[in-house]
Amino acid sequence: MNIKLQDIDLLGNLGLKSTQDRLNRQAERDNKIAFFEQQKENLKNMKADTIDEIARKLDMFHGYEDQIAVAKIEYNNSQMFHVFDEAQELAEKIAEATEKNEPKTPEERREDMIEEATGVENDGLLDEIMDNLTEAVEEVTEDMVEDLQQSSEEILSEDELNQMILTEEEQLEKLQQEKRMPANYIPFDYRI
Repeated sequence: MNIKLQDIDLLGNLGLKSTQDRLNRQAERDNKIAFFEQQKENLKNMKADTIDEIARKLDMFHGYEDQIAVAKIEYNNSQMFHVFDEAQELAEKIAEATEKNEPKTPEERREDMIEEATGVENDGLLDEIMDNLTEAVEEVTEDMVEDLQQSSEEILSEDELNQMILTEEEQLEKLQQEKRMPANYIPFDYRI
């Protein structure tokens, strides 16, 4: 049975690229399977008089069966990735739709009213300069944040090193004090 789905839109064109890819993969799989099924049918017409010819015909038959199994496995593996791709595309479309349907802020409504009243969009020279300025400020800010992070990491590592040295010195002093005290001495401290 040979099925061709290449020019037929079965799902009414859902608009998802992953759905069209899946249909193409299905058509490719079906065409491969149909080709090898036809080859198996052709083996029936092939004459085999000797044992070697029969063995060769049997090997060809098993080879065709293996190729059919490989085509099905390839399709199944690609289907696993297809599910993830389709979910991602659907999520992106939903996100775009929700962005369009979000309520506008009072400033946005005011800008829309001005644009409608004047019939001109506010994409002048001043807007272009402001965009360039904001980009430059963002770049400088990112550079400063990176520099601060690097310097804080360096300072942190120096502080940790100093603290480790102090704790080792304190431990050494405690050991020395314990050696100096008699065994029956119990220390006590009073604050006045």
